[in-house]
Amino acid sequence: MRLSTTSTLPPALRVLHWALIAFLASNVAYGGFQVFVSLAPEGTTGPLWGVARDIPFEHMVARRLYALEVWVSAAGLAVYLALTEYLPRLLRERRP
Repeated sequence: MRLSTTSTLPPALRVLHWALIAFLASNVAYGGFQVFVSLAPEGTTGPLWGVARDIPFEHMVARRLYALEVWVSAAGLAVYLALTEYLPRLLRERRP
């Protein structure tokens, strides 16, 4: 039994595979941009620290929702890559 890799997939599935990876990676990048650039309070970069007390509630909720979206997308990307790239290679190396 030969384990499939992305190089042995039919072209349509290979395109879908890379489209999923690109979608999840771009979602992580977009959410990170929203959290750390677009929704950052004036004069701050990176973590909020003490500035968090002065941010309006709606603004903080928007930041947290984008941050949650980043975590979900990053976790989805990690799981997808583990199942489609890492696991087949690991199993192929362990075959006698």
